Amino acid sequence: MNDSSDGRGLVTLIGDLAQQVTTLLQTEGKLLRSEMSDKLSKIGTGAVEVLGGAICLLAALMVLLQALVIALANAGLGPGWSSLLVGIAVAVVGVVLLRSGAATMKPEDLAPERTQEQLKRDVRVVKEQLK
Repeated sequence: MNDSSDGRGLVTLIGDLAQQVTTLLQTEGKLLRSEMSDKLSKIGTGAVEVLGGAICLLAALMVLLQALVIALANAGLGPGWSSLLVGIAVAVVGVVLLRSGAATMKPEDLAPERTQEQLKRDVRVVKEQLK
């Protein structure tokens, strides 16, 4: 009788463990979806703000660059040379900014860190429970 109750107890324990691991994985999936949703929402909001700021700065930059061209032309440099000089300077700054920005945008920054850490902890707990 003791052997059969131990057998059912072991089967019950294994069944409970399987159910708890399934529930744990479902919960981790919900955490992952929630975390990714939060990150995507922040990215969307930030993108709209950056776009608005970029449009305003672009308009201001055009006005300032035109003023610089006029100032250089009035200082004795011809209008064509003034435009060329300002255009080259702006192009150099643009290339530097593009390269710097591209280097800063890394896909690993979008990784769900909390979910990864929680999954690592869960694996450790499950391994300890199986011992």
